[in-house]
Amino acid sequence: MVEDITGLLEVWVAGWAGCRGYRTSTEGRFPSALRTDKTGEWEVFASEPTDDEFAALAARTAETPARVLTILTNGPSRYAAMAARHGLNVTSDTQTMMIVDMETQDAEDPWLSDDDLRLFTYEQDGVHYAEVRSGDAVAASGRVFVVGDTAVFDKIVTQPAFQRRGLGSFIMRALAAQAFGHDVRTGLLLASVDGQKLYSHLGWTTVAQVLMLSASHDGTDLSLS
Repeated sequence: MVEDITGLLEVWVAGWAGCRGYRTSTEGRFPSALRTDKTGEWEVFASEPTDDEFAALAARTAETPARVLTILTNGPSRYAAMAARHGLNVTSDTQTMMIVDMETQDAEDPWLSDDDLRLFTYEQDGVHYAEVRSGDAVAASGRVFVVGDTAVFDKIVTQPAFQRRGLGSFIMRALAAQAFGHDVRTGLLLASVDGQKLYSHLGWTTVAQVLMLSASHDGTDLSLS
């Protein structure tokens, strides 16, 4: 099944921005988000732009080192080469966009087998949060924001001291249970290399590669940063 990457990207940006309270806009036909908590600059997202579209976006991005152009593509080497010609650096090329049919996901609230851990869930400004705590320490956490019939998952993090205890899967199930309070059909997220292993195990599949470009050399994964 060939996914509409452009449509998925627009939904993902809306959900990701919703999770983080970012203001959104458009750069031509491409969605963008103002990363007020990170760079104070707009980040533009494009799926498979044409050469001319890429040139225009790259020129705008190159004006300020803090600006980021993020490309979703199944041909990352092509855009990496184009970026070099336009004076941009590849600051991240390991993330992927992943998708899942929510009907395949566990709709029940999960339970913890470890008596030292507790699950806390809450909702604020449309964002659903899940945290596993050990005493006052947050062991694992994540969030989800629903756009139409799509649940966009974000910042799924397990702290190093609590890794390899299944907490990533647990957080995903806890967030899915909250998302099912809405009429959701699809799940979307951007995944780091470590995340890709977890989500594949949970039935998610890769839609596209993610290429982050900037005039600087600094870059971090969108899924976590």
